[in-house]
Amino acid sequence: MTGAVGKWFRTGQRLPVALWALTRVLLLLCVFKVVVIPGPDITFDIEEIYQGWYEVLRTGTYPLDDVTWQYPPAAAFAILAPGLLPFLGYSAAFFVLAFLCDALVLGLLLHTGRRAGRSMRGAWIWIAGVPLLGPTAYARYDVMVTAVAMAALLAAGRSPRVLGALAGFGAVLKVWPVLLLAGTPKGRATFRSWPTAVGAAGAVLLFCVLWMPGALAFLSFQRDRGTEVESLGSMVFHVARHFGWDGEARMNYGSIEFLGPYVSTVSTAAMALTFVAFGWLLLWRFKARRFTSSTVADAAFVAVLLFTATSRVLSPQYMLWLVGLGAVCLAFRSSRMQRPVHLIVWATAVTQFEFPVWFSHVTRSDPLGMAVLFTRNGLLIAATLIACRVLWRQTVTEPRFAGAAVVPAQATQPEREKALSGSH
Repeated sequence: MTGAVGKWFRTGQRLPVALWALTRVLLLLCVFKVVVIPGPDITFDIEEIYQGWYEVLRTGTYPLDDVTWQYPPAAAFAILAPGLLPFLGYSAAFFVLAFLCDALVLGLLLHTGRRAGRSMRGAWIWIAGVPLLGPTAYARYDVMVTAVAMAALLAAGRSPRVLGALAGFGAVLKVWPVLLLAGTPKGRATFRSWPTAVGAAGAVLLFCVLWMPGALAFLSFQRDRGTEVESLGSMVFHVARHFGWDGEARMNYGSIEFLGPYVSTVSTAAMALTFVAFGWLLLWRFKARRFTSSTVADAAFVAVLLFTATSRVLSPQYMLWLVGLGAVCLAFRSSRMQRPVHLIVWATAVTQFEFPVWFSHVTRSDPLGMAVLFTRNGLLIAATLIACRVLWRQTVTEPRFAGAAVVPAQATQPEREKALSGSH
């Protein structure tokens, strides 16, 4: 019996690994330009921008004069990482490292899926979601950041300090991993993870500041960004273009942004909406009563959804963050995030058409471009609202109702005892 189960299990592992390998070979063929995807060249950022930063960083300074450098200082580790494979060119080494991070994540999800209370659903979401984004998944360093974030969440149940250390490091790598701490259980887990995150982030930041000049230059470059043509706020201008708005979409701070009347107003409104969203998140944390094994991952998923949906910048690779966090959610049987995670997978599939395939249509705000962009953003909004509702219901509403239902039962217990003893 044991041998038969072991054989069945090994066979069960072969299918996801085989499908992962097949889809990743296709991704590698795309980034190495054996298979060409229509639209802008996905690998341009690696071949020109990242490699340019690499050459500057090798001289002992951050790119102080390049406004496209808008990342926290630990991003330099990812940019310099291809130097670990000197026998390959920069781009090839970068793609290989992205592939290895992808493989590491799959291994973590498969290992987690074998444990009690866990599920293989997370591995399947990762296997399907990454290739749906297309070659963008391997042509940005976000796959490396996502791997760090997923490892942190998967370690949270056993070691809050590991969660904190990886979240702190991730925050200095690309800011958003700090949101992984939003759902840590109140009490010991929070007291262990949050200070550890602050310490890890502070140590990495101090190292970067002492390592090279210009570690904090990204702050001013990021502050001056506008409304990117793919963000939710940009939908206002895509429509306004058809009613005489005289602005334009052009390259600005490393991405295609809308420039013209009222853009600053929409950007400010997006930032205000972000504050409102995080205000809701703080309210949720204050009111949350029940924390299950999946709550840390569920809350992180919701927090990053809120951050992404309200951001004035919504680059295609942001979807990779959501696919990764969604995969971790569904790796727990107790998670109820199936619907929003599945919506994110569909939104990721649409994103590949939004960029790069039909990106020229998006920048022109023509009917095809607006249709694909509004579809992707509509799915993102729906996923965000549903995920927030699920998180609130599972951790706030249901525990409150359950507590209210217990009170009458406790109050009538003495009466039951009297009746059973015959004292009535």
